[in-house]
Amino acid sequence: MGKPARTDHQPQAPGSADSHDLIRVHGARVNNLKDVSVEIPKRRLTVFTGVSGSGKSSLVFGTVAAESQRLINETYSAFVQGFMPTLSRPDVDVLDGLTTAIVVDQQRMGADPRSTVGTATDANALLRILFSRLGKPHIGPPSAYAFNVPSVHAAGAITVERGARKAVKATFDRTGGMCPRCEGRGTVSDIDLTQLYDDAKSLDEGAITIPGYGSDSWNMRLYKESGLVDPAKPIRGFTKKELHAFLHHEPTRMKIAGINMTYEGLIPRIQKSMLSKDKDAMQPHIRAFVERAVAFDTCPECDGTRLSEGARASKIGKISIADACAMQISDLADWVRGLREPSVAPLLASLRDSLDSFVEIGLGYLSLDRPAGTLSGGEAQRVKMVRHLGSPLTDVTYVFDEPTIGLHPHDIQRMNELLLQLRDKGNTVLVVEHKPETIVIADHVVDLGPGAGTDGGTVCFEGTIEGLRSSGTVTGRHLDDRAALKKAVREPAGALEIRGATTHNLRDVDVDIPLGVLTVITGVAGSGKSSLVHGSIPADAGVVSIDQAPIRGSRRSNPATYTGLLDPIRKAFAKANGVKPALFSANSEGACPTCNGVGVVYTDLAMMAGVTSVCEECEGRRFQASVLEYRFGGRDISEVLAMSVAEAEDFFGSGDAHTPAAHTILTRLADVGLGYLSLGQPLTTLSGGERQRLKLATHMAEKAGVYVLDEPTTGLHLADVEQLLALLDRLVDSGKSVIVVEHHQAVMAHADWIIDLGPGAGHDGGHIVFEGTPADLVTTCSTLTGRHLAAYVSET
Repeated sequence: MGKPARTDHQPQAPGSADSHDLIRVHGARVNNLKDVSVEIPKRRLTVFTGVSGSGKSSLVFGTVAAESQRLINETYSAFVQGFMPTLSRPDVDVLDGLTTAIVVDQQRMGADPRSTVGTATDANALLRILFSRLGKPHIGPPSAYAFNVPSVHAAGAITVERGARKAVKATFDRTGGMCPRCEGRGTVSDIDLTQLYDDAKSLDEGAITIPGYGSDSWNMRLYKESGLVDPAKPIRGFTKKELHAFLHHEPTRMKIAGINMTYEGLIPRIQKSMLSKDKDAMQPHIRAFVERAVAFDTCPECDGTRLSEGARASKIGKISIADACAMQISDLADWVRGLREPSVAPLLASLRDSLDSFVEIGLGYLSLDRPAGTLSGGEAQRVKMVRHLGSPLTDVTYVFDEPTIGLHPHDIQRMNELLLQLRDKGNTVLVVEHKPETIVIADHVVDLGPGAGTDGGTVCFEGTIEGLRSSGTVTGRHLDDRAALKKAVREPAGALEIRGATTHNLRDVDVDIPLGVLTVITGVAGSGKSSLVHGSIPADAGVVSIDQAPIRGSRRSNPATYTGLLDPIRKAFAKANGVKPALFSANSEGACPTCNGVGVVYTDLAMMAGVTSVCEECEGRRFQASVLEYRFGGRDISEVLAMSVAEAEDFFGSGDAHTPAAHTILTRLADVGLGYLSLGQPLTTLSGGERQRLKLATHMAEKAGVYVLDEPTTGLHLADVEQLLALLDRLVDSGKSVIVVEHHQAVMAHADWIIDLGPGAGHDGGHIVFEGTPADLVTTCSTLTGRHLAAYVSET
């Protein structure tokens, strides 16, 4: 007999596994990163700091998280990958030691009217199962309680092709919970026909006044050439049959100019194309039309609950699923905790854990029926965190994008504890953050900079908090900055009166907001600040409101197109060269024919990552060669779009290229701290803070006496907050009234007047708990805000 084979393993070399305790990044060049190399410790909390636009998100999200997700996708079969989004490999030389990345970012949740806090999490699904088991009377399976599922009834014959073909009678029934009147939206719309068309005109004369229905558009051709109505006859002269065909005709396929198209009445057409979308997701001119032409009212049949009569009638005790979803989540958690039913004990335990996670993360003031599109960026991010808090997964990488956004100083401590809990379970936690309260809890800090845009993209410091403080970097120098209280505050020049405000959780609030000064509205998250300034200020008060809604734009959009700067530039080029302005737009006649004005050529490789290459014909400049021969002030249009805001401000401010309209817009961009941005930089590459300031610069052009800003410090570095305060001062000194909803103590300390709401969130808030100067608030310390502000200014 031979010698038996050894089955025992040789002991592993000591420390070989420990060599994988780092995530190594070498030679990262995503966006503005300049061959960045860092080593990030695993199972630690690492905070990435730096001015807005310095490259933090490019390193954390665009490099580390993106490559982790791409590698995970590659573990699936080619067939499955065909159904998944294709991710290209980040521009980096080496990425080593990656673990599974779970990204919790600030992207707004779906703006679809049927998306709510409950549907975006597991809470609604669990509630539906609970009511399908315990609800009396019993009406059906969980789908019977879902407002996204319509009831369906069908009967007829089906042909079964198995052996001998034969027809079989069949019936089909599915009980859904959708309200048939509002189709699960909770609101119904009433359309003002006078806003859709001018009945004194014919279609040939351009009677339809809806955006996108111009005289030469395909939308208008569809109606003029359908043969169902006379395009030369004024609409008021239509017969009953013609008016029905024009407004209410059912969908019908027909050929228009040799192209197969679907004709349907004007009303169902705009209901599908415009009214089925969330208003906040619409382009500004479409939103203006919808607000003008359509009145949205609470559905009279379901009273806004979105649910069918059967779903509303089925109850556990005296509570229906509509009542449960309308409760404040903290109250709903207490109600679920009081249910005693052994047959569904695991379900109740899971639902309790989910609801308690909302409370733990500071969102107990929300309700499950709150539309997801109305959540702020910070609230949306925390809702996404809910599903991860109780996760048994360990050794994964959690990536957070400013998790303290929208949080009162009182709530930041709770968020810090949650981040530390995730780390202590053995996970790697990567956080992009500006707030010093969160930076100081880091085990490791990576500071990028030194500036923004092309002036950033390098690692200025790696190490501990103590090392950062003494490093001399912009973040290190400003980490312990504290704004002092003003020695003298401005006197108000009047007041904006709000009486009996009851929006959302406000409790019949009466308040006078002083005008001609800088007023800051404070309070814990959910106390009613946004309800007061966005929902209660009279519509005729001449207010420009700058909220947190993200700016939308594709890779074709850039600061020049978004701000309207490109219009005076195109006109100046056209006038100087005696040609059409459209030639100087990469989205119009001047576009390179090979890349269609994008500057790159994209090759789709199905389930594999597509290949993007610089267009060989225009060399990435986006314009036809003939267009680049035209010059203005010695520069062609591609050279102008490659300029930074600061360069362009000088270029258009004097000399041969003096263009006052362009210079005015550029001055506003420089005022908000975006002097480093390239005019032609795609909006998709801008950071969150840059987008917020770009929107602020655009709204500054509007003629108004009162500006309302919702958390303008979002995405701003400590060093940038000082510049923002100077901008707010300039607005007030120019005669404007500025009202700011804000949690940042530096802005509170700089205010002339503070209105503090609370004392808590949800139904524990909605009251004015303080009105006065910051000095008075610090002296009395009568509210949570007062105590935190007093602690803040005492450190100066």
